This record gives sequence, C-alpha cells and structure tokens, in this order.
Amino acid sequence: MSVRDEFDAWAADGRDRGMEDRHWHTAKHALARMPVESGDVILDLGTGSGYALRALHDTKDAGRGYGLDGSPEMAQNARRYTDEADSDDVGFLVGDFDELPFADDSVDHVWSMEAFYYAADPHHTLEEIARVLKPGGTFFCAVNYYEENTHSHEWQEHIEVEMTRWSAEEYRTGFREAGLHVAEQDNISDRDIDIPPAAEFPTDDWETREAMVERYRTFGTLLTVGVAP
Repeated sequence: MSVRDEFDAWAADGRDRGMEDRHWHTAKHALARMPVESGDVILDLGTGSGYALRALHDTKDAGRGYGLDGSPEMAQNARRYTDEADSDDVGFLVGDFDELPFADDSVDHVWSMEAFYYAADPHHTLEEIARVLKPGGTFFCAVNYYEENTHSHEWQEHIEVEMTRWSAEEYRTGFREAGLHVAEQDNISDRDIDIPPAAEFPTDDWETREAMVERYRTFGTLLTVGVAP
C-alpha cells in the first residue's frame, strides 16, 4: 500500500486528530525550542492535521507556513481545521518528500514529527531539506520510531508502508552527509502520559510496569536538529 492510500484511510477515519493528541505530549517541547522569529517561513513535512504549523503561528508569530503531506485527505482535513482556527498564513499541499516543491534557500525552518521515516529515500529527502533551507535555517526532526526504542520495533507489523528505522547515530550521519550541521540531539521524555497505577500491571500490552515506564520515560521522542551552513 502507498503512503497516500494508507493515510487517506487514516484521515477518513479521523485518526489524524488521534495522532495529534499522541504526538503533542512531546512535540510541544520540541516546537518551543525552534528558533522561529516573526515572519519566518516554515515547512512541515508530513503535516497530518497541521497542528504544528498552527502552534508556531500562534505562539511564535511565524510567517507563511506550508504543510506538505502525501495524503490528499490529510491535507484537506488540515485545511479545514486551520480554517476553523482562522490562520490565513497557513496552507497545505499534497506531495512527497522526494522532490520538495520549493526553491533553493527559500525556507527558514523545517519541522517533521513522526513522518520522516516514511520517506522512500531518506538520504535524498535530507538533501532536499538542505537545498530548500536558507543559510542558518534549521531542521527539527522528531521521531518515536528509531533503533534504540525497542518498544517501537513492532510498529512495522501494523502498517503496510515501509518504514526506515535509523539509530540516533544514523540520524546524525545522515544529516551530516546531506550537508547539515548537527546542532543537537536528545530524547524528550513523555512526562504527560497517564501511567496507570502499579496495581494494574502486568497487562496484555506490557509484561511489566517497568517496561512500560521505560518506554515513555527513558526513550520518548528522539529529536535531531540540523542547521544549514
């Protein structure tokens, strides 16, 4: 199944809002760290419901925001949610990560949450990101599906789209090979998740409470920040 077909189905089922709810716990901390200045142009890769662009527009006075998604249904939903929020400077388009429809040195910052690993050719996608970023522009790449997070490895079994599972080191190497400086990399723990009381363990989903706590408190979201030279 293609990325388009997979996420068109998700959007039709309303699962885009569910993705937003799950991602926001850690995304909000990463978004707050972006060095966005008033009027900056933002590109959101794999925008989903478009929540990241709306947040940057509302809290950092970002300028024009572009949300790109491979799913027309996702983009349509994001457009509707944004119209409801009255964010005129935020727009959405359908496309993939292989050929970004932006001119060289035209974007101040790129954001991607839980989407980069769907890129058909992640190395080329990084080259495209480096191409469109202005000198000094940043790429904030946040993922929960990565090698060190062993609890995420089973996700591939539940989705037909091929996913790329890189380690933290592979992310740093990929960024550098594409010409991006790695400014920082760390894990953002999910401190907002509601962890059930110990009396409810073990459960069907987790063999032990310790394993579940480790998933959210130890691994969390891997954030890699690249800077265009």
